[in-house]
Amino acid sequence: MCAHVIVAEDDPKQAELVRRYLEREGHAVTVVGDGLAALEQVRQGTPDLLVLDVMMPRADGLDVIRVLRAEARELAVLMLTARSTEDDLLLGLDLGADDYMTKPYSPRELMARVRTLLRRTRRDAAPDPVDEHVLRVGALAIDPVRHEVAVDGVRVECTPGEFRLLAAMAAEPDRVFAREQLLEELHGFDRYISSRTVDVHIMNLRKKIERAPRRPVRLLTVFGVGYKLTDPAKGAQRASAR
Repeated sequence: MCAHVIVAEDDPKQAELVRRYLEREGHAVTVVGDGLAALEQVRQGTPDLLVLDVMMPRADGLDVIRVLRAEARELAVLMLTARSTEDDLLLGLDLGADDYMTKPYSPRELMARVRTLLRRTRRDAAPDPVDEHVLRVGALAIDPVRHEVAVDGVRVECTPGEFRLLAAMAAEPDRVFAREQLLEELHGFDRYISSRTVDVHIMNLRKKIERAPRRPVRLLTVFGVGYKLTDPAKGAQRASAR
């Protein structure tokens, strides 16, 4: 499984260690020492994986992830961080990192993580002959098996709670779900659930699946009842037929 891997690490000794282990497994490796150089290398080619240190000069790793995901770059990102607090790690994952390791780490474990990410990337890129499990509501597609969401063919990242709500509503398009019903879907996914939890998830989902989140056409509020997921194209057809 030979791949092109970019290693963005400003510690030369650490970068050399990672490079040697990757090359030992047959990968082509490009090493850069700062965030802007990492962005330039990604843009110049089609790498399969970016091993990305968080604390780097010129642009830190979190800024690099923000830019790459804003540009819809699909390469896998393995984040290396000396920050071990949960908030820092969750921020990296929320921005679009696929996996993370905290320093100091075992090079052998790093290679195992690399193999896992590359296998997943290759599998996801392969055409799926049977996608009957995919839930579709117009241009919105929810894949419960791969835990993926796409709008107009472009993947969007969702938290586990957001995904659970979206999948439940996509399974029954146009059905109006009360907040209490949606709260039931969140049990086991959100540690702290309150009456506002559903509203916050809906607001965040609209930012991800709607072109104009303040004027939603897919994820609608049914005042006094709850929410529903609908295909805006079908709604426009019904309106024109009246």
